[in-house]
Amino acid sequence: MEPLLGSDHAVERIVKREILSCPPDTPVLEAARKMATQRCSSIIVIDQGQPIGIWTERDALAIDFDDHESFVRPIATVMSHPIKTVHYKTSIGDTGLRFQMEGVRHFVVVDDSGHPIGIVSQSDVILRHGVEHFLVLRNVRSGLAKPMVAIDGNSSLKQAVAQLRAARADAAVVLAADNGEPGIITERDLVRVIAADGPLPACVDSIASRPLLCVSEDDSLLAARSLLEERHIRHVGVKDASGKLKGLLSFSDILFSLQYEYVQRLDEALRERDEALLRSRKDLHLARKVIEASLDGIMICNPQGLIEFVNPAFTQLTGYTFEDVFGKNPNILKSGRHDEAFYHRMWGTLERDGVWQGEIWNRRKNGDMFPEWLTINVIRDDHGVISQYAAVFSDITERKKAEERIKNLAYFDVLTGLPNRRLFTDRLQVAIANAHRHGQRLAIMFLDLDLFKRINDTLGHGVGDTVLVETSKRLGQCVREGDTVARLGGDEFVVLLPELEQMEDAAKLAERVISHVKAPFVIDEHELYVTTSVGIAVYPDDGQTVEQLIKNADTAMYRAKDLGRNAYQLYTPSMNARSFERLAMESSLRHALARGEFTLVYQGKVDLVSGRLSGVEALVRWRHPEMGLVSPAEFIPLAENMGLIGDIGAWVLKAACRQCKSWHDLGLPPVRIAVNVSALQFREGDVPAIVAEALRESGLPPNYLELELTESVLMQRVDEVAHVLRELRQMGVHISIDDFGTGYSSLSYLKRMPIDALKIDRSFVHDLLEDGHVADGEGAEIVSTIINLAHNLRLRAVAEGVETEEQADFLRAKGCDEIQGYLISRPVSGEDLVSLFDRNLLPPS
Repeated sequence: MEPLLGSDHAVERIVKREILSCPPDTPVLEAARKMATQRCSSIIVIDQGQPIGIWTERDALAIDFDDHESFVRPIATVMSHPIKTVHYKTSIGDTGLRFQMEGVRHFVVVDDSGHPIGIVSQSDVILRHGVEHFLVLRNVRSGLAKPMVAIDGNSSLKQAVAQLRAARADAAVVLAADNGEPGIITERDLVRVIAADGPLPACVDSIASRPLLCVSEDDSLLAARSLLEERHIRHVGVKDASGKLKGLLSFSDILFSLQYEYVQRLDEALRERDEALLRSRKDLHLARKVIEASLDGIMICNPQGLIEFVNPAFTQLTGYTFEDVFGKNPNILKSGRHDEAFYHRMWGTLERDGVWQGEIWNRRKNGDMFPEWLTINVIRDDHGVISQYAAVFSDITERKKAEERIKNLAYFDVLTGLPNRRLFTDRLQVAIANAHRHGQRLAIMFLDLDLFKRINDTLGHGVGDTVLVETSKRLGQCVREGDTVARLGGDEFVVLLPELEQMEDAAKLAERVISHVKAPFVIDEHELYVTTSVGIAVYPDDGQTVEQLIKNADTAMYRAKDLGRNAYQLYTPSMNARSFERLAMESSLRHALARGEFTLVYQGKVDLVSGRLSGVEALVRWRHPEMGLVSPAEFIPLAENMGLIGDIGAWVLKAACRQCKSWHDLGLPPVRIAVNVSALQFREGDVPAIVAEALRESGLPPNYLELELTESVLMQRVDEVAHVLRELRQMGVHISIDDFGTGYSSLSYLKRMPIDALKIDRSFVHDLLEDGHVADGEGAEIVSTIINLAHNLRLRAVAEGVETEEQADFLRAKGCDEIQGYLISRPVSGEDLVSLFDRNLLPPS
C-alpha cells in the first residue's frame, strides 16, 4: 500500500534547495524580472545573510499599476513578513494542511537552527509526492472549490487586479470583447507586466493567455494534474458535458481536495491494516511490529470487550500503560460528554455492520479530555465467530483547533478580532426581527476614519494597522453590553445598538465615539491625531432591511464628511437626494473635459508700491449645461476622489500658459501667470514634465509662470518635494505657498524649499477689520508676523482677499509686496482683464 499523504514522509523529501533571493533595496520590477526569468513564483529578501521577508506572485495584486513609483519601490516596502516557515521534519500532510489554513502558497523550509534550506510550494506537494492513488479516484468536479471569476476583456489592468483581489483569486477567465474564445490571466501575468517596465496594456484582453486549456469535469484529478505538469501551467479550465465553461482548477484546489479526503482515506488505510493483521495471524511477531510502529493508538479487546493489547502510541496518546488497562473495560477512557444513547447506537452499528467510525471525546489518565477519530472493527475467525474488537484512533485536537480557526476567519476580522461584515449582517438581521416583534427601535452607526490613507502613505501600513487596532479598542470602551462593534474593512467600522429608547442615546454615543477616537495615538514615537465621521440610521424610520440601514447610515456618514468631518449626522431623506445628485455630478464630471465645459477666469495681483498689475491668478470654472456654474469647492474634491484632478490640472496649466502668452503677443506689459497645483496632483503626477510640456506648447518663457502650492504639499515626503521644486526652479518657474498660515508649516521646511512668495490667507486679511476699521488685534499681529517672516526669508508677501481701502493701507504700511482681491477686481475673462493692464489700480491713499 502506498503511504498516505504526509503520514510517513517529511517535507525535506520534496523541498527545492535553490532559493531565489535579492537584497531589501532591490526595486520591485527587478525582483519581478528575476522571478519571470527563473519561472519562480516567489523571491526571498535577504539582509546580511538572514531572510527578512518574501515577495510572491500573490503580492503582485497589492501593486498599484497606475502608479509607476510602485514598480521602483524597494522590495522591502512591499514584501510579506515575517516569513512563513516550516520545519524540515514536518510531515507533508501537515504542511499541506498549513497551506490551506494559512492561505499561502510558499513556505521557507528551515533546519533545527532556523536557517533556511529551501522553498516548498503547494505544487511541490502535488507534483513531487506520491498522491496518484488519491487523484485517480476523484473527478475534476470534486475539486472545484470556488466560483469562477470572469473579467470583461475591455477592463483596465487596474480594474482586473481589483476584481482578482476582491475575489481572493489567483486567476480569472478573461471574456473576449468580440465574444471569441475566452482567455486567462494569472498572478504570474501581473509579475511579467511589472518586469516588462513598459507602458501598461490598454486592456486586460491584450495580456490574456489563449487558448484556455480545458478538461472535462468528469475527468480524474490525476488527468488534470498531468496536463498541468505537462504544459508547465498552474490553471486549467473545466467544462461540463455541454461544453460550457464551469470554472478554473488549480494546484491549490487539488491540494484542498486531498486535505478534505485525508481523514477518510486514513480510516480506509487503517481498515486495510486491520485486514492485514487478520491475514498475518500465523506471523504474530510481524503483526506486532507493524502495530507498535503505528503513530495511531491501537487497542484490541477480547469478545467480552476487555482490553488485551495496546500499542505504544496508545500509551503516548492516553497516558495509560499496558499494565494500567490490561483486562479492564475501555470505559475507563470515558469523558462523560456522551450519554448512554450514544454508546448504544455505537454498539448497534458494530453488531449490524461490523465497523463503527466517528468522532468521540475521551479522557487521558491525567484527566484531560481530548477529541479523537475512532474506528472500531469486529474481527471474526474462520467460522464467523467474534474473536476480537480492534480500535484504532488518532488525536484530532489540532484539526479541531484548525476548524475553529477557519470558523473565526469566516466571522471575525483577523486584525482587530472584531466581528466582520458577515457576522455583523447576521446580528443585524436578528436585531431587526426582534425589534419588529416587540415594536422597538434600533440604530446603526457607520464610522470612517478621516484622511486615514495619509497615515498608510506616510508612515506605512504597520502604523496604520496599529491605529485600526487601537481604534477598535476605543470603540469597545464606548458601547454598552449587548451592542456590537464590527469592522467592515479598511478603516470602516459599524456599531449596532439593538435596543434604542431615545434618539438622543445614539447621538450621545456618536459624540462619545468621536471624542475617544480623536484623542492622540502614540505609536513608534509618532503622535498621531485621527478623527472620525459618523452616520446614523434608525430602524424602522430610515430603513427596514439590513441593506437599507447600512446604505443610509453610509450616506449620512458621507454627509458628515462633506460638512467638515469629525462629526456625526443622522440620516434624512434629503441626504438620499443629495447622494443621487452627487452621482449625477460624478457622471457629468467624467465627460466635462472632453466636452469643453471648463473655462478659466483671471484675478489680478497689484504691486503695492507702483499700483500696477504685477501678476494674474488663473482660476478654473465648470459651466455645467444643466446645473450652470458649479463651485470649485464642489467639483475639485470630487475630481480628486475620482482620479480626474491630474487631467483637469494639466488642462488648466496649458490654457493659462496660452492665455498669458497671448497677452504678451498683444504688446501688453508682461505679467506672471499663477496656477494652483493640488496636493494630490503634485503627489501623483509628474509635475515638471507637465509644466515643461505646457511651456513648450505655448511658447511662454518659464519666468512668467508661477505655481501655487498649499502647505500640505510641503509637509508630505519633504525630500522628494524639495527635489521636484528645485527641478522647477532650474527651469525658471516661480513657486509660492498659497493660504499660508492655515496648515502646519515648519520654518526648517521653508528654508529647505526653493520658494519665491508666501500668500497670506484671506481669513487673516478678513480678521484685520473690526466694525469696518482696521484694529490692532490678533488678526493684525498674525498678518504682520507673516509679512516679516516672508521678508526675513527673502520672499515676497502677497495678501489674498483684500476688499477695502483700509486693509490695503494697513498692508502697504506693513511692507506687504502685493495684494489680490475684490478691491482690485473680481475674477474676469481673459478679454476683460486687458483693461486692467498699464494703469494704476490702487485707490488714492
